[in-house]
Amino acid sequence: MAYQPSPSTAGSTLPPLSRPQLAEARRVRAVELFEEGVSNAEIATAVGVCAESVRRWRRVWEEGGASALRRRAATGRPPKLDDSEAERVRAALEQGAQVHGFEADLWTLERVGMVVERVTGVSLSRASVWRLLTGRLGWSLQRPERRAVERDESEIARWIAHEWPRIKKGP
Repeated sequence: MAYQPSPSTAGSTLPPLSRPQLAEARRVRAVELFEEGVSNAEIATAVGVCAESVRRWRRVWEEGGASALRRRAATGRPPKLDDSEAERVRAALEQGAQVHGFEADLWTLERVGMVVERVTGVSLSRASVWRLLTGRLGWSLQRPERRAVERDESEIARWIAHEWPRIKKGP
């Protein structure tokens, strides 16, 4: 398995929005539309959520205003990596796996964990590496296609066109 920046974020100069940031941006846009008098169904379509979410947001907005729909600080244990360390990890990963001494230019959770430890001195579990990649850095799982190096597409096409019909049983 390999991990890469999500296609929508690859090549972008701005860091991708995390899931919580994206959710908050949707709610903020919904508030703007509430204030314009747009219907719940239209808001749901505009921000890409179900109508029930918009109804819930509207109730919260009516009771507590726009600030009630803002993101709150996470409770629980703080992350092991602060934002600057996460960005240093992102920069290191974007250099590619081979730059960091790995034979193939593919990222695995174990490899990313080793780079995180080299760059920041912090050891992360596989689950924490996964959350770092997908939640904070916006990367997604990419599975490489497995194909033989010796594969000859023209020979395969010839075989399908000429040999297969000859040996196939039935119509």
